[in-house]
Amino acid sequence: MNISRKCQYALRAVFELAKRSVGNPTTVGEIAEAQAIPLKFLEFILGELRHGGFVESRRGIHGGYLLAVAPGALSVGDIIRFVDGPFTPVRCVAGDKGTDCPLHGNCAFMGMWRRAGDAVAEVYDSTTVQDLIDEEQAACSEYVASYCI
Repeated sequence: MNISRKCQYALRAVFELAKRSVGNPTTVGEIAEAQAIPLKFLEFILGELRHGGFVESRRGIHGGYLLAVAPGALSVGDIIRFVDGPFTPVRCVAGDKGTDCPLHGNCAFMGMWRRAGDAVAEVYDSTTVQDLIDEEQAACSEYVASYCI
């Protein structure tokens, strides 16, 4: 399963909003610059995330976007499913009726494909946005230069 560029940008946008202070909206430009996301594409993605209930928008001179869900309550899996759909390594596992596999329904690989999808889902579902923030902070603190002699 590949994560689309759109989904990667959505995750990075949510991550950036989660890092910002609560109650203070962040502009699209600030998010785009901090996370190296093309501005027009980000505007589209944030609109979808707003409709999905992941972010809120505020209008006006001090407007922008806010995270609508606490970072500890929002899993990476929630966002990936919203943007890219279910975690399925092959189409037939998702139950696609359009699959053209002649072995559909009698496939020795089906159990393996399901287990692989379940394993990927477990990783994404057990990782919250807060976990990612904590990991970034831990990584940054490991590499803080010390100028003490």
